[in-house]
Amino acid sequence: MALPHIQVNIGNHVLFVAFWGWFVAQLMKVLLTWALTKKLDLSRLTGLGGMPSSHSSFLCAASMTIGFQVGFGSALFALATCVTLVVMTDAAGVRRHAGTHAAVLNRIIEDMIRDGKGLNEERLKELIGHTPLQVIAGALLGILVATVLR
Repeated sequence: MALPHIQVNIGNHVLFVAFWGWFVAQLMKVLLTWALTKKLDLSRLTGLGGMPSSHSSFLCAASMTIGFQVGFGSALFALATCVTLVVMTDAAGVRRHAGTHAAVLNRIIEDMIRDGKGLNEERLKELIGHTPLQVIAGALLGILVATVLR
């Protein structure tokens, strides 16, 4: 069974497909949050972190589309793949650890406020990175989106 091929001429098909990779991932975050919490949280449409990784989906969709357009053996596809892998590694590494550090700092700030230390700091964002599973799910989603919109 062949997948349907959808071609839309907006001037830059790579950006078009990459956008849809990102959008579908962000929409899935809203739907998964709603399914798990029974609350509709539209802030997940633009939020960082969570399942699936929209960074991975965005770049995998772009890389795959480049591969479809100019060939998987091309230097351009190789460069796109390298950038994609760097971003995916960063999302599951540095950004994930930064989110863990933010959670610890938020607890320290809450303890200081509770103990009357007079601290009045804004909470740090904790959900900014991804687990390896979230990154892989985003990558597979991006590949799927690129294949369908090819």
